[in-house]
Amino acid sequence: MEENKKPTDVEEVVIKFAGDSGDGMQLTGTLLTDASAHFGNDIATFPDYPAEIRAPQGTVGGVSGFQVHLGHIKIFTPGDQADLLVAMNPAALKANEKNVKIGGTIIVDIDSFTDKNLKKAGFQTSDPFEEDHLSDYHIIKAPISTLTKEALKDLELDNKSVLRSKNMFVLGMVDFMFSRPVEATIDFFKTKFAKKPILIEANSKALQAGFSFAENSHAIFSHKIAPSSIAKGKYRNIKGNEATAWGLAAASEKSGLPLFCGSYPITPATDILQYLSKLRYLNVKTFQAEDEIAGISTSIGASFAGNLAVTTTSGPGLALKTEASGLAVIAELPLVIVNVQRGGPSTGLPTKTEQADLLQALFGRSGESPLPVIAATSPSDSFYSAFEASRIALEHMTPVILLTDGFIANGSQPFRIPNMKDMPEIKPPIVEEGTENYQPYERLYKENTVRGWGIPGKKNLQHRLGGLEKMTVTGNVSYVPENHEKMTLEREEKVKNIANHIPLQEVEGKQEGDVLLVGWGGTYGHIKSAFDELNREGKNVSFTHFKYINPLPKNTGEILSKFKKIIVCEINMGEFAKYLRMNFNNLDVYQINKMQGLPFRVEEIKEKTIKIMEG
Repeated sequence: MEENKKPTDVEEVVIKFAGDSGDGMQLTGTLLTDASAHFGNDIATFPDYPAEIRAPQGTVGGVSGFQVHLGHIKIFTPGDQADLLVAMNPAALKANEKNVKIGGTIIVDIDSFTDKNLKKAGFQTSDPFEEDHLSDYHIIKAPISTLTKEALKDLELDNKSVLRSKNMFVLGMVDFMFSRPVEATIDFFKTKFAKKPILIEANSKALQAGFSFAENSHAIFSHKIAPSSIAKGKYRNIKGNEATAWGLAAASEKSGLPLFCGSYPITPATDILQYLSKLRYLNVKTFQAEDEIAGISTSIGASFAGNLAVTTTSGPGLALKTEASGLAVIAELPLVIVNVQRGGPSTGLPTKTEQADLLQALFGRSGESPLPVIAATSPSDSFYSAFEASRIALEHMTPVILLTDGFIANGSQPFRIPNMKDMPEIKPPIVEEGTENYQPYERLYKENTVRGWGIPGKKNLQHRLGGLEKMTVTGNVSYVPENHEKMTLEREEKVKNIANHIPLQEVEGKQEGDVLLVGWGGTYGHIKSAFDELNREGKNVSFTHFKYINPLPKNTGEILSKFKKIIVCEINMGEFAKYLRMNFNNLDVYQINKMQGLPFRVEEIKEKTIKIMEG
């Protein structure tokens, strides 16, 4: 290896792959992520899909992207701007050039930069690099399509199949640039294409050809990112939706109850149903319903029959589930409703992330209809949040809404696989068979107003549930005014009492002071990174992040009262800020909001926080 090819050490790098939907950018990013996880780096990813299944080829609206942030240090976000952009066509360059760091590297497949494709992408001249003033970037114009064809010319493949391998040529280049091992990727080919040896050979040759091209190019240099220092244990790379599915399955095991999921496919929640359908060996039953209402209704029936019941959806589907979720509230049946939030309103932005379903989750039901709401904070935390949502639902006999979002659902990060022995027990208040004088609304735990769960089909546990108001204790239909008020207060009190069974809220940094950054759900990594950088720059800022939304932790008011300015950061117009103002008077609440279908950038939060601090 030439002297200038010796790898230089770097702590972290952000890489963005972008191209048409058919260019395989999601697979390329996933394989790089898996290889880096295998190598021992910490990772965070952000897949970015077009809304259309097959968007117009060569257009900016049809660009599919995958961003991965990997490093030797602890990684909290997929990164603000890329150190390296791989643009497979002019549209990918146009859509992403503004998201590359000044001085960063841009690799393009120069073969795709034809006059026709330049026009489709919106360029006015034949030189997009001059037109968009990209002289401050290191541009590598690689004939990727031509070189892929050359590498595979001896294989009996048609031109279309050959060009499908150009993403592996690109991956080989990136593997060289960041000293990634290619063996794990080749092993993937051997598994995926076990019945098609020619595809194993084609992808492996393209991968190695890209590696060799980069190794022999004087314009491309190699870097080395050492493994991270992480706690001992067994790790795997996991997406948020997959982690949610496994968290639900873990709760099923710890509660001793079978898991039932009744759902209707909807982006970006569908994967949860698909992952759960593969877990039949864990006593998991899945039902793909004909619509959202049938999905939740079958799950309520499964809950009545003694299952840990789940239904999954996104914002529009949560709206359709509204009436049935009220049925679960009045029947006081355990149910986990997973809402993977996306941009709205209506169909909105199906493949883009947002946090704008919070108020719908809190208040989107008829009548006084309280239920607990919790929010996952990261892809790997989705496992623990799904487990916790299940625990609360089962132990407190209530439906629970678990909020994730598209950023969490499709993103991935290393996940330390827990030992099930270390997971807490889940003890639902199941009434023993043969119990004399069972009454469905008798409060088994008086201090928590939790009713006993009588499973139908067992001796002496005959009872009826329905959507009309219930008589206290007996559960008979009742229109008595005083009884309705009593039952309304009992249902409200039950949810409030859950605050005694969740952790207290914690603050990072000083426990009182001038500014408290506040977030909830999937914004954790970005706000945490902004908090860390602000403090390194000498700013007096503290940080707290909420997983438990309803009820809020018992010490929330005490924490907020100790800071002069509360800055709430959300991917919406300020729903959690409104919620805090509703619950706590005399708070000086400021807002940092974003509604672009994209997660925050760390720099955005920093800049706006400093402006607020400076008045």
